[in-house]
Amino acid sequence: MDFGVPLSDLAWPVAMLAGAGFVLGIVAGLLGIGGGGILVPVFYEVFGILGADEAVRMHLSVGTSLAVIVPTSLRSFQAHRSRGAVDMALMRSFALPVVLGVGLGILVARISPGDVLKGVWVGAATIISLRLYLKREDWRLGDVIPGQPFRAVYGLFIGTISTLMSIGGGVFIMALMTLYGRPMHQAVGTSSGFGPLISIPGALGFAWAGWGAAGLPPGSFGYVSAVALVVFPISVLAAPLGVRLAHGISKRKLELAYATFLAFVGVRFLMTL
Repeated sequence: MDFGVPLSDLAWPVAMLAGAGFVLGIVAGLLGIGGGGILVPVFYEVFGILGADEAVRMHLSVGTSLAVIVPTSLRSFQAHRSRGAVDMALMRSFALPVVLGVGLGILVARISPGDVLKGVWVGAATIISLRLYLKREDWRLGDVIPGQPFRAVYGLFIGTISTLMSIGGGVFIMALMTLYGRPMHQAVGTSSGFGPLISIPGALGFAWAGWGAAGLPPGSFGYVSAVALVVFPISVLAAPLGVRLAHGISKRKLELAYATFLAFVGVRFLMTL
């Protein structure tokens, strides 16, 4: 496929994508999150190399990341569910508002310039990284997760912000469940189920939102690029390894590493605003 640049110049972008795909699969399985926090900054740099117009570069990064985490999140969810680590009743109670939030996020992205997406990314990444840095296992808000209308409002928030950031929403579900005393393994497993709820409609929505947009590089379907095909198989194969690690080791060091990465990327995007 023609991406608009010489094949000799594609070696470094392909290597970046392959590495990101492997890390994405591990993180998706290990922490139950979609991994867009890894892919969006990588795609942002790759699309710059491929000559994407700055006006669509962030949209393309988010949309392509959503497409990539579809199979990875499905694989991670299936693996956690097979181990009995998913609270399906809780997931169902959040499903509709989360999907509605995805729709709202797509509409916001369609009418917003790239700087708005960067701003959302910077703000949310800062909050998430601080939460991971300061997290303590003994923090509790109660013993029972609140019912409606709390779940509808929180689900709408998760769907909207996760779509604009291209994350699976798992970090928000994990925070909620652990703050209400749920075991970490159940929180990770249940979080993995929200990846498909967000990534499938999100990817389709970004393809629709960017259809016919100017400045897209060759091989783009709206705000979804065919470079995702490089990442798909690697991330899917790596996800079960992350799941096995999740049930055998402490995840605190990885959480701190992920928080550091998010903080670094947040500063990177802040400097481009």
